Amino acid sequence: MPDDAARPHADAPAPESPRPEEPHDNLTVTAHELALDGETLRYTATAGTYVLREEPHGETYARSTPYAELFAVSYVVETDQDPSERPVVFAFNGGPGSSTVWLHLGLLGPRRVLAGDAASPAAPPYALAENRETILRDADLVCVDAMTTGFSRPSPGAAPDRLHGFAADRDLIASFILEWLTRHDRWTSPIHLLGESYGTTRAAAIAARLMDRYFVATSGIVLLSPVLDFGTVFFTPGNDAPFLHYLPTYAAIAHAHGKHPGRSLEQVVDEAEAFAEQEYPGLLAQGLRLPLEERADAAERIGALIGVDPAWVERADLRPEHLAYLAELLRDERRVVGRIDGRFSAPAGDGNAAQMETDPSIDQLAPAYTAGINRYLRHDLGVVSDVVYEIMSERVHPWSYREFENRSVEVASDLARALRKLPALRVFVAHGYHDAATPFHASEHVLAHLAIDRDDYEERIRIAYYEAGHMMYCHEPSRRQLAEHLAAFVRGD
Repeated sequence: MPDDAARPHADAPAPESPRPEEPHDNLTVTAHELALDGETLRYTATAGTYVLREEPHGETYARSTPYAELFAVSYVVETDQDPSERPVVFAFNGGPGSSTVWLHLGLLGPRRVLAGDAASPAAPPYALAENRETILRDADLVCVDAMTTGFSRPSPGAAPDRLHGFAADRDLIASFILEWLTRHDRWTSPIHLLGESYGTTRAAAIAARLMDRYFVATSGIVLLSPVLDFGTVFFTPGNDAPFLHYLPTYAAIAHAHGKHPGRSLEQVVDEAEAFAEQEYPGLLAQGLRLPLEERADAAERIGALIGVDPAWVERADLRPEHLAYLAELLRDERRVVGRIDGRFSAPAGDGNAAQMETDPSIDQLAPAYTAGINRYLRHDLGVVSDVVYEIMSERVHPWSYREFENRSVEVASDLARALRKLPALRVFVAHGYHDAATPFHASEHVLAHLAIDRDDYEERIRIAYYEAGHMMYCHEPSRRQLAEHLAAFVRGD
């Protein structure tokens, strides 16, 4: 019989389980050079995950605990300029669920993907090139990936879905910005926020949050392909606004596919906008009261503008939904049209499908970005990770908008409040004519209805248009033009 001394007593404490390893930053720092206009741009790249901590809420105080490991790539240029005076651009894409690979390797960073364009998308093997139009000429750059995109993940033991929502995402990125400013001693640098798509929703919300909560001033906000009020673009029963705001985009896409021979894009867009603002609202408002003859005339007018059979428009009750339109425009050719960029098209799997099956613009662009970011991070920046770099992830859904229960999701009020509180804040807005994800007319409408003075609208908000889609930088002339506009904006020209 074994010795009693070898057996634990009943009242002895249970052995402690090993404590999980405390998460820590996982960053690589590399030095680089880029030849620009006869001079050499020297910069340091810092890439990897930053551990973010929070002070817990409760009746008793406890030490801050890690809750997120956010992936970012920072570029800081060696310059004679005082770093405290050099602007810093914090950039992020949207989705929700998209990493910032698109802005990083498509427009802003020192390297860019050669992804091709609508007429000639790139094919493997994909390549990277030096980006001589990089924003690093005029500002330092931080490309940050939202939670569960890129290499960003919750800290071990933290619930990932807690950070998948409007307010949590806003607060997470705002906290990262404060952390970055502290670590890099850049608290007096001019801060610029640059977002694309849902990233513009995020940018407006963060600018307001930084000021409302922390009294941190943003100098500039760049909104690429913005969505500031979801009620203007989401097709929901009883809401006619999206049909009005999408019509000029449909007309522009029709022009791109040869439906308006002999006419310029500007002529077509001007006519469509005039119709969408003046006649179209009254026609839709009448509903079943609209006389049949007027209804038929309206279908003829709309069909001519957007390049489809008027009978299809009439069957759609004069309200063509965007996914249905993108399947209909080139149906005779058995092709579907891109949502992110309406200049793209691809063969239709089902020639009778009511809606597009997939987005040819994403299908034809994403593989080059996927290959490019994975090679660039590992080969050029020395990043090592045991998880997949999530270019775009469905894992962030369902995305919480609980703050907007029973009302439209909107950040126009955040943007207006930031403009009212910060007299030096300026806004640059970039629209792609062929963007069927966030139509330019919806953005024009929201910006024109901001709760700010007319003088502020006219003097502090710049709006530019490009003959491309949502990611206008995949169109080479638009990329160069946009890069020039961004540089001037950041410089304050």
